Amino acid sequence: MTDERPVIGDYRWHRPFPTRWHDNDVFGHLNNTIYYAAMDTTVTSWLLGQAGYGMTEVDGDPAVVVSSSCRYVESGAFPDTLVVGLRADRVGTTSIAWGLGLFRQSDERLLAVGTFVHVFVDRATRRPKPVPDAIRERVGRELTADG
Repeated sequence: MTDERPVIGDYRWHRPFPTRWHDNDVFGHLNNTIYYAAMDTTVTSWLLGQAGYGMTEVDGDPAVVVSSSCRYVESGAFPDTLVVGLRADRVGTTSIAWGLGLFRQSDERLLAVGTFVHVFVDRATRRPKPVPDAIRERVGRELTADG
């Protein structure tokens, strides 16, 4: 992860993530796990809602998170609503590296920068398999800088 300080416009898709009172930790700011929940929820929301990719036993093969990271820039706290920006930083043969920016909705200040890497796997063997063509095409069209 670099020292990059992205702005909300650097992300092609956005999702609000309201915070709750119990999301604050003993120090009065959002617990670290909330940032990860916001990132995971954003990626999964895009895959399910925008790309129509199902990840249940009935739907087909899953994508599993093999790596994640978060660099905290500034604290958020309830009652902030976060806006999570999503982009595809890298689309490989069997994986997608998602880039995420977490911003406070009220002033668009950057709170954190994160990454999630999904590997697409065969449900039965758990071996990597190619990113589905429909997902690859949709990611390229909607979530990459040159899309």
